[in-house]
Amino acid sequence: MKFGRLPRGHDPRIPKMATLRAIGATPPLPDPVDYSTGMPANLGMMMNDQLGDCTAAACGHAMQVWSFNSQPPMVTPSDGDVEKLYEATGGYVPGQPNTDNGAIEQVVLQYWLNNPLASNQLAAFVEVDVKNLDEVKRAIWECGVVYIGLNVPAFLQNLEAPGSNWATKPGVDNEIIGGHAVTVVGWDPRQNFILISWGAVYTMTPSFWLGFVDEAYALANPAWMEKTGRSPAGLSLARLQKAMASMMEIPKPQEHRHHRRKKQWNPPT
Repeated sequence: MKFGRLPRGHDPRIPKMATLRAIGATPPLPDPVDYSTGMPANLGMMMNDQLGDCTAAACGHAMQVWSFNSQPPMVTPSDGDVEKLYEATGGYVPGQPNTDNGAIEQVVLQYWLNNPLASNQLAAFVEVDVKNLDEVKRAIWECGVVYIGLNVPAFLQNLEAPGSNWATKPGVDNEIIGGHAVTVVGWDPRQNFILISWGAVYTMTPSFWLGFVDEAYALANPAWMEKTGRSPAGLSLARLQKAMASMMEIPKPQEHRHHRRKKQWNPPT
């Protein structure tokens, strides 16, 4: 099991949920919510046991959740598709382990916005305030998934068995050993968040979330929106695409900032 999320980006063009919420709807929120219910126990590592491609693997798990819940049967991108996303956004070169250095979530999401992953193209992504847990829950309910980034404490290595509850405890080792990206798909009656990582379902306590999660994005999928009638802040696809207009640019290939690999996609500056 590997990590691979690089420190979060700060692109001011990404719309904020609080801003969109001011013009959208706020219907009652059900409790609890779990979009992993009925899904297979093994959802596939998507190479995150071999590579630090968690930022790309989390996108693949989002696709599984959307298709399973809104347009079955469940669609799983191939390992090759996930690897290509990691290559394009993290600078990974197959066969060159020194290039396996992770990726930035905002870079991955902007690339997905402009380039399909296994024929699935992201419609929009909206930043959610990680300290507002009610807003996080509403984003999960609206979108089916929230894509998050966390700083990994050393003690998490003892909680990697599928089904584990990621919880803070007195006296544990909180040294940060890396960054990780996961797909959050609900919350249970005890208010623990439900997430998919390394192809399995885990839970995370609110205290763990508040201590280690530092970025979260509501992801909009057209099939999910059509089936459920829900979307980030209740906005239409056209309204969301308008909010994302400045991110819908196809940048020219340029050197990768970390690996100096030519013809590598990077977000415009």
